[in-house]
Amino acid sequence: MHRQRGGHSNKSQAGLSLTELVVSMAVAAILMGIGIPSYQYVTYSNRVLTEVDSLRGDMQYARSEAVKTGATVTVCPSDPGQRHCIKSSAWDGGWIIFRDVNNDATVAAPGNILRVRAAFSVTPHDRFVADSGLGYVSFDREGFTTSFPATPSGFVTLRLHTTPDNPRWTRCLQIFSTGMTLTEKIDDRQGNCS
Repeated sequence: MHRQRGGHSNKSQAGLSLTELVVSMAVAAILMGIGIPSYQYVTYSNRVLTEVDSLRGDMQYARSEAVKTGATVTVCPSDPGQRHCIKSSAWDGGWIIFRDVNNDATVAAPGNILRVRAAFSVTPHDRFVADSGLGYVSFDREGFTTSFPATPSGFVTLRLHTTPDNPRWTRCLQIFSTGMTLTEKIDDRQGNCS
């Protein structure tokens, strides 16, 4: 075996020098600093869109059922057992869709319930609140809303606020007296839906 002076072998050592390690860690920190906020935005934004679209889809379903059957169909926030309306402007606890045979926004019989949506499963809890005290939406056989609160704009807005609260992630569902629905983002300058 051939040895060099000083008793060292010819084998080269593998690994990173201290400088290479520090540079690698700095690059990784920069990439994480850029990537994590983007990931959070995508995660929160997708969750909020899914929750808003869930209610919007159910509103459209209720409207189409009212037109199809020629009877009033109501959507309302529900109790924990999800069998009764709670007449609240907070919709994040879940909602039900039912044939409103008495036109009074109450479930006359369990068989009239068409669809049940559970509370949002997000912890900490997102808030989904309607303005103008909107505690239910009823659609008549022509697809128009009945007993709809009179507003200057002609629509009622439900705002979904995330936890933690950030206007970039807040979304709105606007429900018009004609029965139409529209999803909007917050206008950051004013804090209102655009």
